[in-house]
Amino acid sequence: MDASEYIKDKQLVIFELDDVLFPEKDYLLQVYYLFSRFIEYTEQKNAQPILEFMRNEYENIGTENLFQKTANQFGIDTKYEYNFNLLHQNARLPLKLLLYKNMLEFMQALVVDRKKIVIVTTGNPEQQLNKIKQTEWNGLEQYLTVYFVEELGQPKAEIFQNILSDNNLLASQALVVGANKFDEQQSKSINLQYIVSLEIYK
Repeated sequence: MDASEYIKDKQLVIFELDDVLFPEKDYLLQVYYLFSRFIEYTEQKNAQPILEFMRNEYENIGTENLFQKTANQFGIDTKYEYNFNLLHQNARLPLKLLLYKNMLEFMQALVVDRKKIVIVTTGNPEQQLNKIKQTEWNGLEQYLTVYFVEELGQPKAEIFQNILSDNNLLASQALVVGANKFDEQQSKSINLQYIVSLEIYK
């Protein structure tokens, strides 16, 4: 659907970050690249097979126990798990994270129409902030208000409700854009309209 159809009666739009504004894998694969290079430098182990292994495990199975699997496969000392986890939080990425084209255009349309843009993101707050800092926002960063779920220690539905209250808005005046069933459930529990990010095009 055309983006204007979603926002014509809205004053505020709430977004999740990962797999909504950009692919989470664009961040994680760069973290794995940096970790494999770190191991190559410190342990003289070839980075390329390590990176390929991590990429394949992530794409086929996910992130669970990825360090342990990689350490077992390549004989990497478990002391490096600290470095692996730290890179997730503070990695300086070789390449900036790029917004999905439809999300970039949608957010630009929101700015033109003077709608408020809010990000409510789940995950390690330091890691999520690191992603935000290394995203190419094309000037949109000055229009963003960001809430970190773990930092606030509240359910998303409660955070959504507080955002509405702080902006003196009804649920009918806001929209949530997400990419998972949990966000959909949290939104609908307080009567917020919810759409999947892939449904938006301009």
